[in-house]
Amino acid sequence: MSRIANAFGGGKAFIGFVTGGDPSIEKSEEFILKMIEAGADLVEIGVPFSDPVAEGPVIQAANERALSAGANLAKMFTLAERLREKTDTPLVFLTYFNPVFRFGVDAFFERCAASGVDGVIIPDLPFEESGEARGEAAASGVDLISLVAPTSDRRITDIARNAAGFLYVVSSMGVTGVRSTIETDLKSMIETARAATTIPIAVGFGISAPEQAREISRLADGVIVGSAIVKIIERYGAEAGPHIFDYVQTMKNSIKS
Repeated sequence: MSRIANAFGGGKAFIGFVTGGDPSIEKSEEFILKMIEAGADLVEIGVPFSDPVAEGPVIQAANERALSAGANLAKMFTLAERLREKTDTPLVFLTYFNPVFRFGVDAFFERCAASGVDGVIIPDLPFEESGEARGEAAASGVDLISLVAPTSDRRITDIARNAAGFLYVVSSMGVTGVRSTIETDLKSMIETARAATTIPIAVGFGISAPEQAREISRLADGVIVGSAIVKIIERYGAEAGPHIFDYVQTMKNSIKS
């Protein structure tokens, strides 16, 4: 069984996100280990990019901070390698397609596997154009994780049928960011996806409060939180570790009950 599958094997999974290199590679390592210590079942590492089109202001700013501090794709692989020496928790890169293309699609996934990266999310790679990447990922033993959005409509079945690792359900229209309410018909989207796949389903975009996480965990196998964690880093900088631990522990406990 893969590490990603294991992440969903003990109940509802909490998935946390940080932008790699914000505020430094060393601090990203510390923050990720704090999340894992607090109960995170899987960690997404955002690969800093100059035009992160799916991200809202909070994560865009984190990308800018990381790039200004010298973060790049090579350093993300180093970060993953350092983490893999210390934890078996699954690690997933969130990146845009341009860095993958520049690196070379086959070489990128081979390096992911060698670095201990279990999965990759590429928000700007449409499912219909992902065949080459899915093939290269599978050949390297890396899951290319698919996303479905409220606008996916009839495509949900096709995307879910070909999904690997877990299916990422985008809860809301627009970019990432904290939302006070989530009004999408998640129940219908998840039911459609479950009819087409047996892999776990996790929901992200906008989740920040324990009540939201608890409600969504009744429908899905996992919840994904990004902007709320990145906001903690924005506020506390290098001293964010204990605050991340407390927040992740609270969120994980909310989906246990």
